[in-house]
Amino acid sequence: MRFARRTKLAIWGAALGAVAACSAQGAKPPGPPAPPSASKAARAEGSGDRSSFTVVATGDVIPYPSIIRQARTDAGGAGYDFSPILAGIKPVVAPADLAICHMETPYGPAEGPFTGYPMFQSPPDVARGLRATGYDSCSTSSNHTLDAGADGVRRTLDALDAAGVRHVGSARSAEEAARPARLRAGGADVAHLAYTYGTNGVPLPDGRPWAVNLLDPDRVIADARAARRAGAHVVLVSLHWGTEWQQDPDRQQVELAKKLTAARTDGKPDIDLLIGTHNHVPQAYEKVNGVWVVYGLGDQVASFVPGLYRGNDGSIARFTFAPAGDRWTVSKAEFLVGHSDTGPPFRVVRATETHFPEVRDRVRKAVLSRGAAQDGLTEGR
Repeated sequence: MRFARRTKLAIWGAALGAVAACSAQGAKPPGPPAPPSASKAARAEGSGDRSSFTVVATGDVIPYPSIIRQARTDAGGAGYDFSPILAGIKPVVAPADLAICHMETPYGPAEGPFTGYPMFQSPPDVARGLRATGYDSCSTSSNHTLDAGADGVRRTLDALDAAGVRHVGSARSAEEAARPARLRAGGADVAHLAYTYGTNGVPLPDGRPWAVNLLDPDRVIADARAARRAGAHVVLVSLHWGTEWQQDPDRQQVELAKKLTAARTDGKPDIDLLIGTHNHVPQAYEKVNGVWVVYGLGDQVASFVPGLYRGNDGSIARFTFAPAGDRWTVSKAEFLVGHSDTGPPFRVVRATETHFPEVRDRVRKAVLSRGAAQDGLTEGR
């Protein structure tokens, strides 16, 4: 912004594009992840058979000071516990074979200080809350990625590693920047890539042009093709793009979506799903060139004043992939509605016909505004 089925997780080892040629500049390598829970790992491994799997994706996580205070209260005044804040959407996130979040803000030192807009620093404890909720991978490329400089990038990725959450979109080394997050579900190798349109004018750190993945459609396509060559059966791409507070996708989003979804190798799409963030309001879903595009999920964790901003609303995307020849394709497309209830206490909840029905109605209207229902998108339960 300007102003459960625990899957087996592994790091992708293939080099992608020109970033592979950059030097690591002595950056700290990724640490080992926490072990995944046995149930989800076992189902991801399976017996080697190919099967359907679900992907759930949610919007921007932006811990404003009021949310940080809530996490402090939920931790009993010692540290920060974000699990209660996210507990309301855990029944949707945890059962997914793959669950993807967007971590918009960088983390500060464990002792703080923690800050809000315009230069964010969030508690590293957020990572543990994401893991406890069931997230497998998070995109970390946003216009706020460099708010705390290279140290903020390092702290964020270190904390996600320690929590056992994969990440992509920012990096501590050229080697790390040159590979997507690699996930596995239903017998499929899944690559997760992420990019941002910019960094609010904050320059890339000296000697670290790879610190944040910047959105260049040619690079996205090249990276997706490299991931395919390295063995990915499914490629998911998170994009931090668009115009803040604009319900309709802007011209650049529409044009980029057309170009990215049109990319083919041997007649097959290079990208299987585009997941948009940044707009703070839910935007449409649409099938473009046969590929599902979520232009903007809206916010997941935010605390704007009710009535002043609509940034407390978001959609939750859920796509089921099924084996089709040597690929997996989307066999079921769904959305659900999320809402940041400012309380007190602050909680992220599901919005339904009976629980925040006005939120559900306006998110539903936005999500279906470009004819996605005719392409088979339904509201999940």
